Amino acid sequence: MMVDYGMKNIQVLRSVTSVNARVFHIGNEVGSIKKGMKADIIVVTGNPEKDIAVLRNIEFVMKDGVIVK
Repeated sequence: MMVDYGMKNIQVLRSVTSVNARVFHIGNEVGSIKKGMKADIIVVTGNPEKDIAVLRNIEFVMKDGVIVK
């Protein structure tokens, strides 16, 4: 994982969300959580900013504003 090569957890989270959205020129639709954005999110147990491994502890998935898992 990227943290193994020296990235901080917050940098990893940003690189797979807002930064990635900007690279693909879709940052006005996805990549952050705010009003008017598409609501595709995962909710995890724990704080991935402190421990990136908690991303494996998925509580639920929301796609287009609807909980699917």
